[in-house]
Amino acid sequence: MISIRNSQDCCGCTACKSICPKKAIKMIPDALGFLYPAVNEELCVNCGLCERVCSFNDHYDHSLNFLKPIAYGARHKDLSEIELSRSGAAFIALSDWVLQQGGAVYGAGFTDHFKVVHKRAVTKSERDEFRGSKYVQSELGDVFLQVKEDLRNGMIVLFSGTACQVAGLKSFIGAKLCEKLFLLDIVCHGVPSPYLWKEYLTYVERKKGSRAIKVDFRDKSELGWNSHQEKICLQNGEIFKSYDYTYLFYQNISLRKSCAICYYANTERPSDITLADFWGWEKTDSRMNMDNKGVSLLLVNTPKGENLLNYAKGNLNLYPADMKNVMQPNLQRPTTENPKRDLFEHEFDKKGFVFVAKKYGTLGFKYRLRQFFHVKVNQLRRIKNFLAGKK
Repeated sequence: MISIRNSQDCCGCTACKSICPKKAIKMIPDALGFLYPAVNEELCVNCGLCERVCSFNDHYDHSLNFLKPIAYGARHKDLSEIELSRSGAAFIALSDWVLQQGGAVYGAGFTDHFKVVHKRAVTKSERDEFRGSKYVQSELGDVFLQVKEDLRNGMIVLFSGTACQVAGLKSFIGAKLCEKLFLLDIVCHGVPSPYLWKEYLTYVERKKGSRAIKVDFRDKSELGWNSHQEKICLQNGEIFKSYDYTYLFYQNISLRKSCAICYYANTERPSDITLADFWGWEKTDSRMNMDNKGVSLLLVNTPKGENLLNYAKGNLNLYPADMKNVMQPNLQRPTTENPKRDLFEHEFDKKGFVFVAKKYGTLGFKYRLRQFFHVKVNQLRRIKNFLAGKK
């Protein structure tokens, strides 16, 4: 039976839970809301399936991959699709083709007041919920079983998620059923705590005295695509914008422990196609994102991925790119864990969001003091450089 002795060794993909013939495995949250498998030993028959299906290791399957990915900058030809999406709306073009074939698309959406979960879509309106970044680890529930059922029924399926979720599903489905399964992963910085997101949203609602009716983890409507600001629309008509949650995310202090040893943070992806923001697009074509509305990086990893792109490329402007110009950090190595991460988890569990946001984030005097000294240091550096240039 599967046994997680070190939380770093589990990415929470649910493959073990999904494959168990006796339903002996449940996913149990830790103090930050990350889910881990727990085995009911009274139901377990020691078949070993849960251990064999685990793909969070350095020998995950990428046997059908090209020697190196084929890279593109990608933008949807319909500007309105780009404006509604996080980057260049490449996902919309790819998933539109699947839906047109009567297929199903799986991606991260919302339930129970903006809890992030994976969902199934068979219409464009259902699929549109998957647009945009969601900086929380999504809960998969029984999605792997739903995907298998769709494939058994002869449907084309597109599954989008983090690389660890994709690798887990790929291992769970196996070779016999994968012919009509297209796998799409994202270049992932790491997945933040579900409970931190929940408490942050509660904090905003209490502060503003109104319930959230819409959230956007990265709003590009005013500051453009390369900004990173969350936006929460409230029932009273107010719009709350801040960097409070974003700041903690980029401290790498609330990420799942497994993110620090991610086996997929390289160019040997477990998917057919990889998507990301195309940072450094200027090196490929200085005209492709002149309006600052967003552009996708698209890596074609397998012949199946190449076929999917060929089906969908009628709706895309594609800009062939050299791999050396697209190598963002998480295509080279995992995100480094903040050394205070374990202390953060303990303090969040005992004292809640406001305490950790004041100590590690943007709330309160400590952040303002840090910002003050940061500005002063930069001012002194500029003066020093100016004086050095006068000599």
